[in-house]
Amino acid sequence: MSPLGNGPGTGPWSAGETPGRRKAPEAPGVREGSGIRERSGVREASGVRERSGVREAGAADAAVLADIAGAALVHDAEEAASLVARLAAPPAHRSWTALVTCGLDGVAFASMSARDPHAGHIDLLAVRPEARGTGLGRALLTAAEDWLRARGATEARLAGNPPCYAWPGVDVRYTEAACLAESLGYERYRVAWNMTADLTGDLSVDADLARLADSGVTVHAAAPGDRAAVSAFAEEHWNANWAWEAEQAAGCHYAVREGEILGFAAWGSRPSWFGPMGTAPAARGLGVGRVLVRRCLAEQRAAGMSSAQIGWVGPLRFYARAVGAHAERVFWLYRRDLL
Repeated sequence: MSPLGNGPGTGPWSAGETPGRRKAPEAPGVREGSGIRERSGVREASGVRERSGVREAGAADAAVLADIAGAALVHDAEEAASLVARLAAPPAHRSWTALVTCGLDGVAFASMSARDPHAGHIDLLAVRPEARGTGLGRALLTAAEDWLRARGATEARLAGNPPCYAWPGVDVRYTEAACLAESLGYERYRVAWNMTADLTGDLSVDADLARLADSGVTVHAAAPGDRAAVSAFAEEHWNANWAWEAEQAAGCHYAVREGEILGFAAWGSRPSWFGPMGTAPAARGLGVGRVLVRRCLAEQRAAGMSSAQIGWVGPLRFYARAVGAHAERVFWLYRRDLL
């Protein structure tokens, strides 16, 4: 996971910029006009004391941040660049930042929680394999904590900061990250998991659609003009995070009866993952959820995927029965008092 941000609605890149579409990275060092100054031998920037050559990332670093993530995230290498791009384009109100080592060997993203003004998140922490064991991960994590503390955080969490996050927590396969967190006093306070859905099997819904039609229910792909209504439905029945994800999703489907939305499902708001999905109480028992998830997964297959991650799962039984998904990735959520 990793952190960076300059203030509410701001970050290291200006609006409209996307990581991976930049000029070549600047040479390591302090950039002129960066706002970093010397004070008693310690550089400071946006409330972050520069430790062991850690500095705030800038637009020119975007491509190299994706490269660092690609090298470090061995279980997520294919989508590392898109993860960095997603973290660099959070909701407008989010206060976030990205930190990089001056040798361009490590990166961290951090953000403040929108729900709890006293909670901060380490959204991504990645160090190139050849640079591990040199203290860079510890320096990045400590600098991220400084940044969060300067913005009023009293607790740091190695946990997803909805609606824009990399993972629910630390994937247990990234053992070094878990060891680093525990060595710095982070406590494990929750477990989350993803399910994996095989997209090569039967995802047909024709019979289900006919049955729903008999009940007056139709299912549609959400065109751009429909997204606002779907987003409003998600916020009314669940929360603003799901509403944002519905707006940002690569694909979205919804069910409607007599002009009233009954349920929705989305995919791609977090690169390549399915979710969120929800059905209103009036739709439960009709089989709307099964149709919605299958429609989305079929769309993901058409986009070239052979499997999909159903992220941060609650109802295991539903997805196991609807699409034969199985629990696979496990995440530990950590937190530490910053006082």
